[in-house]
Amino acid sequence: MQSLRELEEELVKPSQALINDLREIAGDIVILGVGGKMGPSLAKLAKRAAEAAGIHKRIIGVSRFSEKGLQEELEAAGIETHAADLLNEDELAKVPEAANVLYLAGTKFGTTGKESFTWAMNTYLPGRVAERYKHSRIVAFSTGNVYPFTSVASGGPSEDHPTGPIGEYGQSCLGRERVFQYFSTHYNIPTLIYRLNYAIDLRYGVLLEVAKAVNEQRPIDLTTGNVNVIWQGDANEIALRALRHCEVPAKLLNVTGPETVSIQWLAEQFGKLLGKTPVFINQVQPTALLSNASQAHRLFGYPRVTLRQMIELTIAWLTQGGKTINKPTHFQERNGQF
Repeated sequence: MQSLRELEEELVKPSQALINDLREIAGDIVILGVGGKMGPSLAKLAKRAAEAAGIHKRIIGVSRFSEKGLQEELEAAGIETHAADLLNEDELAKVPEAANVLYLAGTKFGTTGKESFTWAMNTYLPGRVAERYKHSRIVAFSTGNVYPFTSVASGGPSEDHPTGPIGEYGQSCLGRERVFQYFSTHYNIPTLIYRLNYAIDLRYGVLLEVAKAVNEQRPIDLTTGNVNVIWQGDANEIALRALRHCEVPAKLLNVTGPETVSIQWLAEQFGKLLGKTPVFINQVQPTALLSNASQAHRLFGYPRVTLRQMIELTIAWLTQGGKTINKPTHFQERNGQF
């Protein structure tokens, strides 16, 4: 890939499986929190898939649109936009109706010192949204942070594993899930809880962070020595296709790649491609924040973009000076302080 435009094109190229599924999903799609890292490419993917399916389906993106130019960019791609602060009850009431809701709203970074806002966004707001969209189906984005750290040898928790979030961010995200689960049963709302970690594109993510550290010869902390990753385009596809799998009570679904990826191994692969020797500090701990996504792979197949491809694309992007987003994942964090 040579440019940001080509990256965007790759992220919004629908598979035939998505095109087929979208034909079976009746009604329009509203994406709440479209202004985040995944929202714009998710909206564009939905629009492209609907066009490829030959169906008329409104794709509506809702956000405060604090990022300059994003609203215009989405509208130029054929996506309807609606500016709203979802915590404002009057503005929430005016958000467009849709049969299908993708809920991406939430906050993670800056939790420490702003705990009350974190709980308002991550736990209070889902209840208000469920009331607003009680006649829709909802895919609600969540996170692997609702799980405890587990043994690397275990392969990560599957959906039936007990939750055990560390820190207020993870706790508030579990609160989000519980609220959606309550309203799913209370109002008979078909719902799917989409537990994602970690989405990768070339502008941000675990792979880019490790590659930059190797390239700049900065020490890489191996304390949290293993992660799961998935290409953002694949994660977006699963989110849209998951609309066909919403259930009452709410269905839980882990979304990530199939590998338990060693950070040391990853850095060494980047080192070979960059001609540099990685610098490591601290010892790998026997536990990490992981997820077992075998249920998602059974439903949707393995991700189309492999780990090796992500590594090679990340190096090409980094060495060619591609644009990056300064939103670190903090995958090394073990105390839940975001």
